[in-house]
Amino acid sequence: MSQYTQPQQPQQPYAPAQTPGTRPARNGLGIAALVLGIIGTVSGLIPFFFWLAGILGLIALILGLAGRGRAKRGEATNKGVTTFGAVLGLVSLILSVVGAVLTFKAVDDVVTDINKAVEDSSASAKPAGGGAAGGAEGKDDTLRQGDSAAYDDGLEITVNAPAAYTADEFAIGHTKGNSAWTVSVVIENKGKEKFDAALVSVDARAGEDGVNAEQIFDGKVGEGFTGTVLPGRKITAKYAFDAPADARNLNVEVGPGFEWDASQWELKL
Repeated sequence: MSQYTQPQQPQQPYAPAQTPGTRPARNGLGIAALVLGIIGTVSGLIPFFFWLAGILGLIALILGLAGRGRAKRGEATNKGVTTFGAVLGLVSLILSVVGAVLTFKAVDDVVTDINKAVEDSSASAKPAGGGAAGGAEGKDDTLRQGDSAAYDDGLEITVNAPAAYTADEFAIGHTKGNSAWTVSVVIENKGKEKFDAALVSVDARAGEDGVNAEQIFDGKVGEGFTGTVLPGRKITAKYAFDAPADARNLNVEVGPGFEWDASQWELKL
């Protein structure tokens, strides 16, 4: 009796899922260094973004050097990309330094130009024609009635002698028992540019103690300056101030605007 034996099928060898002793390439540092180096270099071409170029360049350089270390140890396969990223990081750092120097110099130049413009426009006032009414010269820099403050840009302001004033019953700023005085202020534009008179400020202090002389507003005075003064023209406005009855002098200060120094007149009451 014969026994039938089925031939055995040859077994297929199983391939290992992963070759022993090998790891996937760790190329992340090199790629990150390259990307940051490119962005940093482009940012460095714009001087204002020097700070961004410096930050990205430093990170790219560090990542690039770390990536080269991986490539030398055989953990990464993109040595060229990593090297290029590190180089771009170094270029970004250099551009950031250059951008910082250019930016700070530009800011310094702008500040210098602004200061120069302010100094040129803030013209100093000086008496024009000199001396108070009656021919007596002032003993100090304070102007007297009838004197003119002449500015370097051609603006000229004159304050005339005060005159007694009777405020009406509906006046604002007048205290019963005090005296009221009007002062005529003339602004002449001898320059080449029109002058905005709306920004002119006129204030006063009265007496030896320099108490604040409140401005009076009624139906006749108080409007002040408005509009603009064209070159070669002049404009006049009348102001009224409330002063103690025993005050013997009125100190009037006129400020043409933010770009001019204010001038003062010492007026006898």
